Amino acid sequence: MAGPSGKQTISITSTDTALALIPPRSLWRSINRLRANYDQAYEKWPPHINLVYPFVRPEVLPEAADRISSFLRDQQQQEQPSSDPLRVCLDSTGVFLRKHDNVIYRHDGSRQNCAEVAKLRERILGAVAGEGKGKVGGKPFQMHLTVGQSEGETTGSVHQFLLEKVGFLPNISWDVDRVYILVRERISSQGENGAPTSRMRVWGEISIPSGELSILPDERPYAFDLSGSPEEETTESQQPAYYFDDETLWTPLSSIHPESTAQVLRVASYNVLAEFDHPPSTSRYAHLIRTILSGPAMADILVLQEVTDHFLNHLLESDDIRSRFPFVSAAPPSQFDADPLPSFLNIVVLARHPFLSQTVPLGRRHKSALVCRFPDLLGGDDDNRKDVVVAGVHLSRGLTDGSVSSKKGDIARLVRYLDDDKRFPPQSSVCVVAGDFNLSTSRFTIDAAVEKGALSAHSAGQLASVDEILGEAGFADAWAAAAAAGLDDGGDDDRTENGAGEQGATYDPTVNEVAAAIVGSGYGMRPQRYDRVYVRGHHSVRVGGFNRFGMEKGGQTDSYASDHWGVRCVLDVCEKDPKLSDEIANLVVPVDFVPATGHLQNGLEQTLADLGVFPTDEDISHRKEALSLLKSVLLDESSSTTISSPLVVVPVGSYGLGVWTPSSDMDILCIGPFSASTFFSLATRRLRRSPDVRILRRVHANTGTMLELDVKGIKTDLQYCPATAVAEQWPRILRAPADHAVWALAASTLAKLKAARDMDYIKRSVPDLAVFRLAHRAVKTWAKRRGVYAARFGYLGGIQIALMLARVYKLLAASDEQITVEDLLVSFFEHYASFPFQTKMVFDPFFHKARLPYTRSPREPLAILGYFPPALNTTPAASPPSASTLAAEFRSAAALLRQPETTWSSFFGWSDGAAAFLAAHRSFAKISLQYWGMSLARGSRFVGWVESRCVGLLVDMARRTGPKITARMWPARFVEAPPLPRNSSSTEEEEEEEEEEEEERDYAGSYLIGLSRDDESAYSKEDMQLALGGLRTALARFEETMRADAKYFDPRTCWLAAEIVSSSELGHNLELDTREWGEYTPGEEEDDDTEDEDEDGDESGSGGDNDDPLEDGGVAGLSLIQKKKKNKKGKGKKDDAEQHFKLEPGKKLRSAADVMNRLRWDPALESASYVVGYEDRFVGAREKALDAWKTEQTDEEFIPQHRILYFRRVDGEVVWERRTRTDHVFGSGL
Repeated sequence: MAGPSGKQTISITSTDTALALIPPRSLWRSINRLRANYDQAYEKWPPHINLVYPFVRPEVLPEAADRISSFLRDQQQQEQPSSDPLRVCLDSTGVFLRKHDNVIYRHDGSRQNCAEVAKLRERILGAVAGEGKGKVGGKPFQMHLTVGQSEGETTGSVHQFLLEKVGFLPNISWDVDRVYILVRERISSQGENGAPTSRMRVWGEISIPSGELSILPDERPYAFDLSGSPEEETTESQQPAYYFDDETLWTPLSSIHPESTAQVLRVASYNVLAEFDHPPSTSRYAHLIRTILSGPAMADILVLQEVTDHFLNHLLESDDIRSRFPFVSAAPPSQFDADPLPSFLNIVVLARHPFLSQTVPLGRRHKSALVCRFPDLLGGDDDNRKDVVVAGVHLSRGLTDGSVSSKKGDIARLVRYLDDDKRFPPQSSVCVVAGDFNLSTSRFTIDAAVEKGALSAHSAGQLASVDEILGEAGFADAWAAAAAAGLDDGGDDDRTENGAGEQGATYDPTVNEVAAAIVGSGYGMRPQRYDRVYVRGHHSVRVGGFNRFGMEKGGQTDSYASDHWGVRCVLDVCEKDPKLSDEIANLVVPVDFVPATGHLQNGLEQTLADLGVFPTDEDISHRKEALSLLKSVLLDESSSTTISSPLVVVPVGSYGLGVWTPSSDMDILCIGPFSASTFFSLATRRLRRSPDVRILRRVHANTGTMLELDVKGIKTDLQYCPATAVAEQWPRILRAPADHAVWALAASTLAKLKAARDMDYIKRSVPDLAVFRLAHRAVKTWAKRRGVYAARFGYLGGIQIALMLARVYKLLAASDEQITVEDLLVSFFEHYASFPFQTKMVFDPFFHKARLPYTRSPREPLAILGYFPPALNTTPAASPPSASTLAAEFRSAAALLRQPETTWSSFFGWSDGAAAFLAAHRSFAKISLQYWGMSLARGSRFVGWVESRCVGLLVDMARRTGPKITARMWPARFVEAPPLPRNSSSTEEEEEEEEEEEEERDYAGSYLIGLSRDDESAYSKEDMQLALGGLRTALARFEETMRADAKYFDPRTCWLAAEIVSSSELGHNLELDTREWGEYTPGEEEDDDTEDEDEDGDESGSGGDNDDPLEDGGVAGLSLIQKKKKNKKGKGKKDDAEQHFKLEPGKKLRSAADVMNRLRWDPALESASYVVGYEDRFVGAREKALDAWKTEQTDEEFIPQHRILYFRRVDGEVVWERRTRTDHVFGSGL
């Protein structure tokens, strides 16, 4: 078929060629930033307006091009030259609806311009195909430049957001002076699964004014093609930051040099949470801006994630934001000449200093890093200035194999980019990577994902690879570095419900309801440390602090501003290498990472649970209630009057550190402005008013006064520290440096505060508090079972274990090892198995960096140093034997862990420690003690006094025997096991009498020190005899010294002996004493018995609801307390008015002491009306008036109460008799 000119028409049906209008390259950037993410044809087509597509077959393309060229040349000759060239202005947005998606495009809103383009197209078609109606295939021409495609309904949020984004594009206009011919070029290995694909390349161009045809050579590299390339986009030039000007609005910088340098740099990261519904809600925006401007978020460089066009417009309208951050990486899209953000979720950097930014694609659409360079920002003089490079990231979300692989690949690409020495010279730049890494850290979440099949075990192990890649590139996790140095001020991380990997969480749906609404339910409902800051400073900066922000509620809905907390890192410029000083480096014993293998790789937590180490939910709730009650009572919160003076109640010890077990006591420290006497006087009155709090005793120790309490059945030690300034600034004062003026206190005051300060530093500095707590419980369980858990005997206590464990954990974490709790324990035992305790000290080099403010005495066999003064060495009771025992136990534990068949169950069940101790020695030094007095308080004082002197005995033994004899003391008393129960023919009354006699018999126990020869072949018989003589001398002197101390040793009520015995002389019926005498501190001095009785009596009387007003007073009261603790009974309470008349049923006969106390102190009874019948050792049965009976043991007329036979009224009626088991006072007995 011939056309108008008689030429054969050319079919226009091929999709391998196209005729198009292409804007100049200088106008591509704005459009291509969106096309790269939203246009499926981005890598195949340049930005273009199709004039004819499909076009002609490739083989006839030269002929078609000649026809177009001839037509345009003829037209130029026939028509008058136009003064106005054809102009296109893409200023409007439109949509094509297709079957599977919607095409969003830009077009010229001028009908005249569109008509001119359509006219040009119609003429060209006529020249090629002989058609002049402007249609190909029956479709009308619509000028458009495709920007992207959207899926779903046009009313959906996804489509509306993209349509709005395309609408934010600045107008693009140019004079159309040529048309381009494109041809499809086949390429391979770039499609999915390596499938071949193609792209359109410019084959030739035709000038519209002259009709001149230019055909481009085939060998022209694609990178120079008009269509561009992904590589070219990756290496796009750096863009200057924008700054705000009242006249020109946000304008790109012309100069990037800072006005001044910085010595401290604060870098923050915050995921602001995008609004995903269109139109977006602005209800959170004001709260987000307040959070960004808050004190904890104050930064020099702020990296924001999930920034949308809508939020950026709102953010940059704030005068406060523009004042705080004069420079920003992107102008607001609503500004007429500004580009929209490239994706729906974007990274935006705000800063106080000028910078250049560059987008670095990470291999997939919508995933890129924003790398900003701050030239010459750090340092002093010109020669030492350094650039700061900050890379903002937002990695893929999700916990699947694919997402883990993507995260790893994205970070690897970014690190390769940052490692380019030409781009960022290492010695002249500091690199920071900050953002939302979306790396799940909760061990519970990871294990649950593996168990449910959502994540493979291999991918679970690969989660740590991101840290490894960054670590190998020299980057350090700022949070971990700050925590190791105790500089993490991140908030409440010490919640006991936090699991492994949940410390430092920045995404916590258990607290943040915004995050909880997104997660919904399932294993994702756990805290995660998603948001991070990594620093590579090449020794030019050090981490000086780290904190979280955005943890305050507010806004229209009184909720959190985002589902994430923000993070901020403070970097200090170093003039010197921040590594350890040579002095400290020489003192540090390095820690080697020893991974758990075989059966030891799992099963630890279950084993400890089987041993009853973990408190139950009920235990946790009970402790919280007890602590809350104690705080309420001490602060008198029920009173209508408030006290302006600050009083702080702080849990310390195992409960404060979160490593307590169900059997642990609670240690409470109060800090306030009062004197100690005023506080305890006030506290005693308030405590007595509470029916759920019982004062057990008041202790006067060298460290001050302490109250032993029973709070809702939990034994609690209450201490007080007078420190007004500390209380007023608590708890932020804990972050103050050691040389702060507030710490200029007396040594006695600092000693009281040391426990809280050390505890706070440990909790802030260990890499993972949940892992640390689990490991601490494991070490404590091992130490108890092996008989090396008793600090008063020179062994380990809770604080010593914490210090030793924290040191190992931090040193391992500093070496970039990924550590499980099993790895930590194996490394711990291996390290201390070879630790030279005699020559080296255990201390934390992350705290004591420059110099060690402690000089070890040659007389100290063991030195485990804490953090704060006045006393750094926490093992003052250590002796050469105890240090030797500890070292031997560590070696044995490490050897056992090396055995392939060892499991955690077998490790902790590694024989009964006490039984193994008795079997391991043939000879013992035995310290026997007996007590038959009536006062349990004095008995406790006597036992505690003996314990406090045992360390001195061990030291004397070691000094006299030297290395010839090794002594090991078991840190508990042994008693003889009770006889076996009588046969079934015994009457019930005989069994009850036996039980009563067993309870009332005298106390007898012993401490055993195992003796063994160090090396029998190394010493002669004479040497060993001399050592044995020295041992006997040490025991004799110990016994003599103890008996000579009249303050604690009363021969009328107690007895003590020290001797050497063989194992056969010990017998086979020894067992550990479970009797609770209470703990004792050397130098303690309790109130006398009368005062104790008065206090306790007043307490019960004022309470008004005890079973018996006398049960809590005197000897009987203490006895009953001990029995209640043992039997867990006595919870019910009744009014006093009922107790005077209602008898207490029961078969067991109440003791004479109970009856005497009631007859004396019950206000409903008259003590003068009663007589006591007792047995005199020489005369026989005698009687004495109850009021004349003496209970003080030092009184000359004192008579032991076990000799009391009966009580009777003066009228002859017997109210209590031992022989007949009569009791008309309580109703017990028969």
